[in-house]
Amino acid sequence: MSAAATLRLQIERSLESRYPAALTPAPRTIRDVASTGVDEVDELLSGGLPVGAISELTGPSCSGRTSLALAFLARRTADGSMCAWIDTQDAFDPESAAANGVCLNQLLWVRCRNAPAAPRRTRYSRTAEKDAQWTRLDQALRATDLLLQAGGFAAIVLDLADVAIEYTHRIPLATWFRFRQAADRTRCSLLVLGRTAYGQSSTAALLTCGSMRAEASGGTVLNGSTYSVQRGRERFSPVSSIARKPPVSAWSAHAQWGAEGCV
Repeated sequence: MSAAATLRLQIERSLESRYPAALTPAPRTIRDVASTGVDEVDELLSGGLPVGAISELTGPSCSGRTSLALAFLARRTADGSMCAWIDTQDAFDPESAAANGVCLNQLLWVRCRNAPAAPRRTRYSRTAEKDAQWTRLDQALRATDLLLQAGGFAAIVLDLADVAIEYTHRIPLATWFRFRQAADRTRCSLLVLGRTAYGQSSTAALLTCGSMRAEASGGTVLNGSTYSVQRGRERFSPVSSIARKPPVSAWSAHAQWGAEGCV
């Protein structure tokens, strides 16, 4: 045995009572998953989104990220599980959610709003808007933290899709790490909707969504859309499994919208 191997063995033995296998990487494990409600995406993810972890659905507006999140909640609420939607910009449409199969009786809708303020002069309008953005984002993060710590939710959607990137990129990494720990402890699937990825190393599964084409009849009636999904990160699946699967898939959704339209 080399001197380096001997030294490593001695250090591990001295630390094993407090830090088991301190210098040995943890083995890769396969985490429990929950179906997204879309067969093509489940196949891409080896069964579905991870349970007890953070998943991010990213992409521009009308890329299918919200439709995919609604399909996931429809599957979870159908079996009686409680879910929550943290609505940062007050943009969630319950009619569209119900049309996509979400059981609203099993869904907690947290709406982030600004407190009424006295009228301000025009030159302060930009500052007021910045304050409003930070207020709603702070409310959303606090609500997510409270629900994760409380437990009892099978899935929580944190909707940051319409929040400006200059605000979301300033969310501390410690916040994402705390969300990751709480999700793991309470066995909750936390879905983060955004224009880009924010959680970095705390994210277990990353999907990039995109719109491919719209399906219309008669040239004027929109029947649905076809979306693309690209896998960016899948921490808990074996490397051999990832290597065999294509990184991109496509899926279609029928037009099931309420008053807000495109999701």
